[in-house]
Amino acid sequence: MTSTELKNYLSSHPTSKVKIAFTDIDGILRGKYISTEKFLSILEKGTTFCDVVFGWDAADVLYSQGKKTGWHTGFPDTPAQLDLSTFRQIPWENNLPFVLGEFLEQDGTASSVCPRQLLKKIISEAQALHFTPIFAQEFEWFNFAETPDSAQDKQYKNLKPLSPGMFGYSVLRTTLNNPFFNDLFEQLKAFNVPIEGLHTETGPGTYEAAIAHSGALEAADRAVLFKTAVKEIAYKHQIMATFMAKIDENLPGCGGHVHQSLWDADGKTNLFYDAQDPYHLSKTAKHYLAGILHCLPHILPMFAPTINSYKRLVEGAWAPTTRTWGLDNRTVALRVLSAGASSARIETRVIGADVNPYLAIAACLGAGLYGIKHELDLQDPTTGNGYLDYSHGSIPHTLIDATKNMQQSAVANEIFGQEFVEHFTMTRTWEWQQHLKSVTDWEYKRYFEII
Repeated sequence: MTSTELKNYLSSHPTSKVKIAFTDIDGILRGKYISTEKFLSILEKGTTFCDVVFGWDAADVLYSQGKKTGWHTGFPDTPAQLDLSTFRQIPWENNLPFVLGEFLEQDGTASSVCPRQLLKKIISEAQALHFTPIFAQEFEWFNFAETPDSAQDKQYKNLKPLSPGMFGYSVLRTTLNNPFFNDLFEQLKAFNVPIEGLHTETGPGTYEAAIAHSGALEAADRAVLFKTAVKEIAYKHQIMATFMAKIDENLPGCGGHVHQSLWDADGKTNLFYDAQDPYHLSKTAKHYLAGILHCLPHILPMFAPTINSYKRLVEGAWAPTTRTWGLDNRTVALRVLSAGASSARIETRVIGADVNPYLAIAACLGAGLYGIKHELDLQDPTTGNGYLDYSHGSIPHTLIDATKNMQQSAVANEIFGQEFVEHFTMTRTWEWQQHLKSVTDWEYKRYFEII
């Protein structure tokens, strides 16, 4: 939607306010309501937003070693811009107008630490190579019959799942909670976040949704909005939704798998498909695959950004642990689906539901392009159990190990730029340091009486 079209829309659909939002480094939407008059002035003059969103963590605790912003800068407002192509109406807020934005440097150039700007940079590199990247993300998440107040009162223990038992692909459970289930499907569609499928997953109160594919930037926008929208729709039903990667050691984790393919500049030909190849994979697809496998140790925090992420990446829990790829194999890091020209794609299964979609998609695309640019050779596919194939190494087991790899990586700097890598790895190191101070339930159970 253009500025003129939006002005005409607001004049013919009177509303007193508009909701705007920006995404922080953790993928959390930070925003506010502004008056329609203020919004219209922003369209003419631009806007700013407090840069504290890059100076604190998910719990609003300030980083102690941040260079981009902090007490040393005074947390000023930083230039920002709204992307009118993201205009939507929020159906569960009486069709309130909504627009996403992104951050700029003081000189008006793209912010080096803004997740959306990073993805746009990588997409531009793909387009310069005459590729059109097509992406989609899918999410698994748990739902509880709780409110924020009740969950805090219980200290997040013994929460009541939306439904009991392990019941994947259940038509009974979706009937049991049909008002919520139906609202998810219909209101997400009305919010221009269309989903191709929605079903229960294995686990109490667990759902999975696949978002319809689109261009890479739109796919990331949809994924970011999906996570917040699901939580807000859940609130309306006295339900809490969580996208934690792992909520219980005895239950499967929650994935945020990314599906991806490269098409020609016109978006008409899938450049990953080759009918003559034994795997139906083009040379471009093989280099792309090789790029992600090569880069995986250098970019893992963008796929697994929290302490909790690594509780999911364990053997036999439907999440990969080795640097492997295979044909329609759910035990490997990269699952290849290459049966047809229109559907040939790569699924990155390392990614958890707790991810920042802009960073996950930027990392997939950036690593794939790295493989193409460097013409990397693809290893043989894994057949059978990928958990047992250590021939090309395993995935780092902790956030700090993965962060150190990225921090010291010339590969990461080449793909994303030094300023982003420095800021992002600082935030992940901080996340690890916060975790070190915490005394867990596991420690009480293991040591309280015996030690």
